[in-house]
Amino acid sequence: MSAIEGFAERRIDIGQITLNLHEGGEGPALILLHGFPQNALCWSRVAPAFAERFRTLAPDLRGYGRSDAPPDDPAHRTYSKRTMAEDILRLMDALGIERAAILGHDRGGRVAYRFALDHPDRLERLGIIEIVPTADFWAAWNAALALKAYHWTFLAQPAPLPERLIGADPVGFLDWTLASWTRARTLDAFPPAALASYRAQIAEPARLAAMCADYRAGATFDRAADEADRAAGRRIRAPLRFLWAEGGFPASTGDPAAAWRRWAAEVSDASCVSGHFVMEENPGAVLDCFLPFFRQAGHETDLPR
Repeated sequence: MSAIEGFAERRIDIGQITLNLHEGGEGPALILLHGFPQNALCWSRVAPAFAERFRTLAPDLRGYGRSDAPPDDPAHRTYSKRTMAEDILRLMDALGIERAAILGHDRGGRVAYRFALDHPDRLERLGIIEIVPTADFWAAWNAALALKAYHWTFLAQPAPLPERLIGADPVGFLDWTLASWTRARTLDAFPPAALASYRAQIAEPARLAAMCADYRAGATFDRAADEADRAAGRRIRAPLRFLWAEGGFPASTGDPAAAWRRWAAEVSDASCVSGHFVMEENPGAVLDCFLPFFRQAGHETDLPR
């Protein structure tokens, strides 16, 4: 059984690696993708409500949770969002899902929009929580944002520098990071089982290395992929719904919704009172924003059940 109420947990062989999956509900497929420094349990306060209407899939991304954590490569493609999006495509193939809606938070949001760009025919609708596109975020950096998002440059430093520094006190680093990104500056928002799993994974050297590799990819391969798509005029075809927190990272970039309008033809957005971890800090805002969006005509009728 999964730590997400009403969900089952199993491992799915997708070819090159095995992903850990939490699954619940019936109906059209909805895939929930988590971010750093979390795993699929970050959805535990909203996934049961989604599962009342959708076949809800919450995988641990490669390197996170209980999914495989392969070593990085010199070009940082192993943990690029393109590779992670291919993982989700292979997961869908393994489960017999032709099309799905995807909702991603933080790093999972980056996997989600990369999926939208690379595999548009397999995506029904796209939900994004608390990010702007990678290239846009780098371009928005100033002194204030650099101090707030210091982890983008710290984790991207060459191995093994961040791994050794974090490895000296991994739980201390995790707790500081989680609390400092919440509105209340505490750990109170995180369910005990989820918090325990976040602490356990960062204490594993292979997973800590994978998290750093995720950010090394963000600073190199992922940024270059965004810039290439922008130069080629590629845009997201699926309807896109964007939720951002008044106290989160996108709010520090100026007009975060405008960034998504440059990338997608159909964009709607909403803000809410929360820190970065909206699913745990303000789960009602997530459900209010995305349940109607994913239930709109097309998704509940056209996808295989």
